[in-house]
Amino acid sequence: MKDINQEEWRKLIANDENAIILDVRTKEEVTEEGIIPGALHYDIYEPETFMNAVNGMDASKNYYVYCRAGGRSAQACQIMNQLGLPNTYNLLGGFMEWEGETTHI
Repeated sequence: MKDINQEEWRKLIANDENAIILDVRTKEEVTEEGIIPGALHYDIYEPETFMNAVNGMDASKNYYVYCRAGGRSAQACQIMNQLGLPNTYNLLGGFMEWEGETTHI
């Protein structure tokens, strides 16, 4: 896992054909606050669903993970690393500090 700021996040994703963005917040947070366009949503507080999703992920991809403030996404990255996904990036400050584009689903 590597902690990255928004500037690093944007640069890395812009040049990464293997980038997958993961939002690990709750459904309520996503509904109320929005989501980064293109992100997949897997709530880390729903362990069975989250673990099933992680177990089906491609280890050759690069996973850019965020939550509301950065704590849950760091935990998600650690879990993903332990399960064989070596390339995880945690967004420092999370969605609360996100200054980029958002959308509602």
